[in-house]
Amino acid sequence: MHPYEVLLRPLITEKSQWLVGYSQPQYSFEVDHRATKPQVKEAVEIAFNVSVTRVNILIIAAKRKKNPRARTEVQRSKQWKKAIVQVKEGDRIALFEGVK
Repeated sequence: MHPYEVLLRPLITEKSQWLVGYSQPQYSFEVDHRATKPQVKEAVEIAFNVSVTRVNILIIAAKRKKNPRARTEVQRSKQWKKAIVQVKEGDRIALFEGVK
């Protein structure tokens, strides 16, 4: 898999912004469901020119939603994969800086 196909979008939430404030900041991304930890590490290092020290991957389960207009119809959101990447002390990703 090509490194630019691994990262789908950055996740900018209240918790992810809180993790950026550490001396060794952590950044969250939605990644392709086929991506592995080494592929995520390589993609972040190439795309943002930082040194990655740790990668955690979580699979976010699909959630059920009821449609109030159709009583029998139940919709499901898709299952997706999230990566939390910790970079070396002193490195920053400018994409996340200043977003509140």
